[in-house]
Amino acid sequence: METRKLGNSGLEVSAIGLGCMGMSHGYGVASDKAKMVSVIHHAIEKGINFFDTAEVYGPFTNEELVGEALVPYRKDVIIATKCGIKTIDGKQVIDGRPAEIRKSIEGSLKRLRTDYVDLYYLHRVDPNVPIEEVATVMKDLKQEGKILHWGLSEAGVNTIKKAHAILPLTAVQSEYSMWWREPEKELLSLLEELGIGFVPFSPLGKGFLTGAFNKNTTFGEEDLRPVFPRFTAEAMDANQVLVEYIKDIAEEKEATPAQIALAWVLASKSWIVPIPGTRRTQRIDENIGSIDIELSTEEIKSINDVLSSIPVLGDRYPEELAKRVGK
Repeated sequence: METRKLGNSGLEVSAIGLGCMGMSHGYGVASDKAKMVSVIHHAIEKGINFFDTAEVYGPFTNEELVGEALVPYRKDVIIATKCGIKTIDGKQVIDGRPAEIRKSIEGSLKRLRTDYVDLYYLHRVDPNVPIEEVATVMKDLKQEGKILHWGLSEAGVNTIKKAHAILPLTAVQSEYSMWWREPEKELLSLLEELGIGFVPFSPLGKGFLTGAFNKNTTFGEEDLRPVFPRFTAEAMDANQVLVEYIKDIAEEKEATPAQIALAWVLASKSWIVPIPGTRRTQRIDENIGSIDIELSTEEIKSINDVLSSIPVLGDRYPEELAKRVGK
């Protein structure tokens, strides 16, 4: 397995990680825990050592799953989890207060069955808490040995600068894919300048870029995708133009659309590590195959020119969730 370093931090991980959220949250009814443990073990056997979860996934059940699966391999894997979003009366509430972060790390350590977390993210920036206070408590947790590295998720560039000045960030996590290129405007250049790694979630567009969905797709119970404007029937129908283009590239490269979408992300920068999620071992094998697909500088430029010419219908988030991004 090819490895990559997240910025200047020295944290080296497999070129592709595994986003574990969907195994128990967000994409339908949670899967059988024993089956998901076997999927995680398969990922390890194939060389993946970077696993992503969060306390709010479930809530709590995803960390428990990841903890159970990784106990036998703890010294050989990198665990990333997140704090800063609580579930209260069935609704998500952002809470980045230092005291809450301290409570969260203790809970995460128990559920993950470990003494330390390799990479600890603030899941969303709390506008009511100065980021300097968050960075300071993260610095304390690092000195205590409870976390080794820290990061921010969906943070704005000014927040990143302020946080990094107090305790250097190892990674920033945000969405990035062939149908969401917003990080190219400001974020990527800042991360490169500061030596911070980038961990894109949803590099396959929540599955849409694989070609698996169309206007007739019906999502199951507890699947959050219908909440997102890009997953209305109208939007999925209009955005098939993008999928067809990806399929054309895949045919030329003798690959799958998913592999092309991931190869494109990997080719963007050497310090980018996508974390596609799946519940299936065959998808893990397919995703890993993207590492071997070569896209030249000229090919990337050509692809980007075409992507820029294809309009994408639908916002990334509904209004309420959009307010939590880029703070």
